[in-house]
Parts: sequence; structure tokens; C-alpha cells
Amino acid sequence: MKRLKQILYRFISGAMLLIFFWWALSLLLGKEVIIAPWTVYKALPSLVVGAMWQHLSASLYRLLLGISIAFLLGIFLAFVIFRFRHIGQLINSFTYLAYPIPKVALLPIVMLIAGLGDAGKVTMIVLILIFQVIVNVRDSLLNIPKESFIIATSLGASSTKVARHILLPAVLPVLFSSLRVAIGVSISVLFVTETYGTEQGMGYFIIDAWMRFCYIDMYGGIVVLSTVGFFFFILTDILEAICCPWKEAFTYSKNI
Repeated sequence: MKRLKQILYRFISGAMLLIFFWWALSLLLGKEVIIAPWTVYKALPSLVVGAMWQHLSASLYRLLLGISIAFLLGIFLAFVIFRFRHIGQLINSFTYLAYPIPKVALLPIVMLIAGLGDAGKVTMIVLILIFQVIVNVRDSLLNIPKESFIIATSLGASSTKVARHILLPAVLPVLFSSLRVAIGVSISVLFVTETYGTEQGMGYFIIDAWMRFCYIDMYGGIVVLSTVGFFFFILTDILEAICCPWKEAFTYSKNI
């Protein structure tokens, strides 16, 4: 309960500070450029249930699919590296070379191969996230002291118990930390990809509103997209609190 109150306090204080700066900018730069926040909030309900809904649903589909594929495949490859030495060396070598490549620069190639539809956008999210997941999960597994496995096996622990009591506690906190980073990164990448070759998605909605000088729609799209990121961030904290009760999952000073 105390942690939930802390989250609520941080959310309210942070939101009030953000709204204050937004309002101050609207006064300094003029309401034609920076529309007052309450003007946007007033128009938001009709926007969400109206023109924005199909764009929001398209973006959520791409976002969730891309993150899911990246994490499932990344976790699998990390365990392959941990379990199988020779195959792991090959995956490590490829990861070492591919990780530093700026994936956004591959956008034209990805769109040429996967097309301008959902496949290309999901592929970009997967490419950007998967190597981070592989590296983080692999390192967490390799950093487990060998003595832990020796003690567990000497006490007659089965493979299932080793996975439950040794592997999972080592991997889960890293996974949730990676997921927090992935949320912000994937939304940013999705925004960029949705400005090319599509007429659906929040990226398209925001840029289209900007080009039409419809600033209320533009700011409304930005607010909704930011709210989506915040919702997933809070959901990650809740899941971590359930799956990792030994951690102070709701302590934002440690999470951010």
C-alpha cells in the first residue's frame, strides 16, 4: 500500500509539473504554437473515440507484437548461449557485430524486404530490442555463481527446481529492467516507422495533424502516445512486484 501511494504521489506531482511547464510555454510562445493543456484535454475524449481510435489500435498491435517477438526470441537465444557452448559462441559473435549497428539506418532495407505494412514496422522493433534482450539475459545467466549449481545438484535438486530457484531469480529482474527500456525505445521506433508508407498508426496521425496545422489533434496524439508508454511502464512495475517479491519493484528511484 505504501508503494502504491508513492507511485500515486510521483505520478500526480510529475503530471502537475509537466502541465505547468506546458502551460508556461503556451503563454511564452503563444497559443497558436503551443496550445494550452486543458484545451487539448477537453478535446481528447472525442478524439480517442473518433478519428484516433483506429490509429491507436494499429500502433498497439504493432507495439505488443514487436515487443513479444523480441523478448521471446531473445530469451530463447540467451538460454541457447548459456546451455550450448559452440552454438553460443556463434550467436555471441553475431550479436557482438550486430548490436552496435544503428538499426534505424536499416529502415529502408527492412521496408524493401518486409514491405511498408505491419511486417516492416514490427521487424524494426524486433531488430532494435532483441540484441539488448540477448545481452542482458545472457550476462545475468553467466553471472550466476557456479557454486549455486553445485550446491543445488548436490542436494538432489531437479532441473525444474534449479530453473525455478536459481535461473528465474537471476533472469526476471533483468527482464523487467529490459522491458522498461524497451517500452520507450519501441514507441520511439514505432513513431518513426509509422511516418513512412502508411495511413494508420499514431505516428501517421500526429504527423498528418501537424502538416494540416491541426495542433489540437497533434498534441492529443502526443498525449495519448505518452499515456500508452506510462501505462505499460506501470504495468511492468506491477508484474515485477508479483513475479519478484524480493525486490522493491515500485521504488522509482531504482527503476529509472
